[in-house]
Amino acid sequence: MPIVQIDLVEGRSVDQKRALVKKVTEAICETAACPAEAVTIILRDAPKHDIAKAGVLMSDK
Repeated sequence: MPIVQIDLVEGRSVDQKRALVKKVTEAICETAACPAEAVTIILRDAPKHDIAKAGVLMSDK
């Protein structure tokens, strides 16, 4: 039973998330030879002030 966690910067629409989990599920089923019902995906949105790259908060860019 694959469990996938995807961390995202907040701001994507529900439709974008639907498309993402559909394609990720398809890829896992194809490569792990499992049914879609066995795949669990957890999406976690993070505000830009909670993510930094190269020492700079994304909210400061």
